[in-house]
Amino acid sequence: MDSVTKRVRLWKEVEPFYKDADRGPYKSVESRGTESVLNALILSSRDAQRDQLSNDTRMAFENMWAEQQISGKQKGAWLWLRFKNEPWEADDSDYFGATLAAVAIGIAPGNYRTVPEIQTNLKLLREYLNREFAVQTPINRVLLLWAAATLTGLPEPNRKEVIIGELLEKQQADGGWSLSSLSGDWKRADGTSQETVSDGYATGLITFVLQRAGMSPENAKLKRGLGWLTANQDKTLGSWPAYSLNKNKENHISSETALFMNDAATSYAVLSLTAANRR
Repeated sequence: MDSVTKRVRLWKEVEPFYKDADRGPYKSVESRGTESVLNALILSSRDAQRDQLSNDTRMAFENMWAEQQISGKQKGAWLWLRFKNEPWEADDSDYFGATLAAVAIGIAPGNYRTVPEIQTNLKLLREYLNREFAVQTPINRVLLLWAAATLTGLPEPNRKEVIIGELLEKQQADGGWSLSSLSGDWKRADGTSQETVSDGYATGLITFVLQRAGMSPENAKLKRGLGWLTANQDKTLGSWPAYSLNKNKENHISSETALFMNDAATSYAVLSLTAANRR
């Protein structure tokens, strides 16, 4: 948290994490766009627990709005890091990033979403998320459903029901969801087949978002998803299983991309089960 606030305060002085000279064209601006959204989300989440918007978070939002695209196909979104990794760093991840920006705004305390000076930016963001909805993979639409739970005007009428229906149709016989079934026809870089079994990332995220969208944990399908999470935690490590969409974990055991999926799966599973236990 100290590192985040320091970089927010020194935003115009610090260098981006990734630079064109080191990682290729556009990486500097992609890095700035990505970090600006994540900084705002991290600090807004902290402030939501304190119920008071801090000066650091206001500054993080100012930095974020300065990186928002105001023209072209990505108008309303942020340029996002592209490293050919799904579901966070691929060519469609600008949409993922825009949903996180919407979540950050929606959860910010002090009615930040109503501040007059950000209304033009908010309009651009809503227009982008609604305009690009039709071409998104199901996993990106899940994130839109999360954003819609915090920020009004998302998605357009009837699309919430479309997303929920699509997700429930993809629930597997064991009650869980498989991330590969939600990610279009994405192919692994090493040529290995995608995993099709239920995993903690997809199941944790979907059950969490369905609750945020207003579905009761007593709903039969949601209840089965929560049951899958309860039954599939690794009781030794405390984590939930997940799989990389980009590499076979068994062949690339040291791959950060593969190993990080377990961390993300565990985070979403904890969020989901915590939300269910609060009711």
